Amino acid sequence: MEVTVWPLVRWHWFRHSIPIAIFTMLLLYLSARSLGTLSGCGSWTQACIREGPPPFQVQQESGALVASEELPCLEPQGRLGRMMRPFRASLNPPGDIELAQYLAGWRELVNFLTPLGSIFTFATSEAFTKVTALEARVHGPDAEHYTSLAAMAAWERRAGLLEPPGPVLQDSSQSSGSRTLLLLHRALRWSQLCLHRVATGTIGGPDAGTQCSDAYATALGPHHPWFVRQAARLAFLAFPGRRRLLELACPGTTEPEARFALARAAGTLEDVYNRTDGLLAERGLLRLA
Repeated sequence: MEVTVWPLVRWHWFRHSIPIAIFTMLLLYLSARSLGTLSGCGSWTQACIREGPPPFQVQQESGALVASEELPCLEPQGRLGRMMRPFRASLNPPGDIELAQYLAGWRELVNFLTPLGSIFTFATSEAFTKVTALEARVHGPDAEHYTSLAAMAAWERRAGLLEPPGPVLQDSSQSSGSRTLLLLHRALRWSQLCLHRVATGTIGGPDAGTQCSDAYATALGPHHPWFVRQAARLAFLAFPGRRRLLELACPGTTEPEARFALARAAGTLEDVYNRTDGLLAERGLLRLA
């Protein structure tokens, strides 16, 4: 019976999991140690990103100094401004992350990534599902315990809601808020690294698809099955070029201005990522999934 049933089970799993696996790369698993190793900033509890020239150097090398407040995409209603504003607001509690603002930032990040091509279509759908699941807790009957990351983690630990480390449930509504946030946190790492490389990459150097594919191979690839890594490598071939991505990020500006704006946005994501990473590490939650 095992000889007959196992191939069918294996094929059923493969057929249904590969479409999801290909397009949910942002939300698959990183080990906590790998997060730190990628940063090059020392301790794995502070996985900051410092690749390529800083934003001001990008401006200088392009020969144009940019007044950031004058760029429409960075204004409160601009494409990047709408994303940066709630993420920045999530940092307002000293030493904590305000969850409602964090999730509002994620919604805007999903809106920004969705037009970038089919490789992000299902990934952003998965992120949206997790954002919605966590928002149900933030606005649910136990909302008083889900105002911030620290409050949520403390409440779920006291209430015995934290799962032991292991496979992640496909139904985000059945996972703890802490585990759901951890998956979003890991997705933010890849998004941050990809946007930072696109913004600060050398003119005439690797294109955006190559840089974001390399970021995937560095950050997520080692933790994925072989067939997922190969599918991702092929999918990145259809990634929009740097010029197109910059046009989407900051319409109606020059390339130096768009690079500067995207670097500012990536820096905001970095600030949120680093604080979240530290909070999760302090509470032993980086290995929750």
